[in-house]
Amino acid sequence: MPLPEQFLRTAAALACGAALCACASAPVDDLLASTAIVAELPRESGALVEAARFSAGRPGETPPGGWSPFVVSPFASRSEYRLVEGNPHPVLEARADGSASGFYRRIHIDPRRHPVVEWRWRVLEPLAGADPRVPSRDDSPARLVICFHGDAKRLDIGERNTLRLYKALTGEMLPYAMLMYVWASDAPVGSIASSVYTEKIQMIVVESGDSRAREWSEFRRNVLEDYRQAFGEEPSDIVAVGVMTDADDTRAKTRAQYGDISFKPAQ
Repeated sequence: MPLPEQFLRTAAALACGAALCACASAPVDDLLASTAIVAELPRESGALVEAARFSAGRPGETPPGGWSPFVVSPFASRSEYRLVEGNPHPVLEARADGSASGFYRRIHIDPRRHPVVEWRWRVLEPLAGADPRVPSRDDSPARLVICFHGDAKRLDIGERNTLRLYKALTGEMLPYAMLMYVWASDAPVGSIASSVYTEKIQMIVVESGDSRAREWSEFRRNVLEDYRQAFGEEPSDIVAVGVMTDADDTRAKTRAQYGDISFKPAQ
């Protein structure tokens, strides 16, 4: 019989308390996933940076480019990501059933050299009531997630503790900041909302409502300008690109497909 969720949360809190005490003196740079990525990966060059080439993969296989899952919450089951036929090229399909997790790849991009991101998605099963401004309804069938490095010394004590807590709970690390482009059912396009857990995660609504359900939507955004507006500071390098389809707050089912993702200079 599965253990009650409240029991698991209590046990996790106790374990986290011990882990936080153990790592409280660790340099905050060592808690950022982005630190290692900047050190290990050279910046992408060329006129076009293809962050996701799902179209070059094969249905049923792992997408090319080193994609892997990332944990959103230790208390949520994982969403499912797989390449499927997309007529004519493969696309990434994501399914969530009361679940929450993402799918990402590490990559090193200078947003000043390649500030424009282009991508497409289509929502096959919309979510009723999804709204990033309301913590209890912060789900979405489709999100594009862009992760950034930054100066860890600018993080306040609350943000540093969030990094430590996440690592204690999941064994993984967060980047300095995350910018998410999201689909919402209720929030209007252009809405910006911060995560309930940290202001270093900002969400921008780029599609709202289900009027285009099951149709492909194409997007073009200036990441440099959006980061400045959302965070009120200049961005450092991009260190990861991912997608996320989640429904853990609403406990519902949702499904979406993602096409290729690329970065290019402003024109």
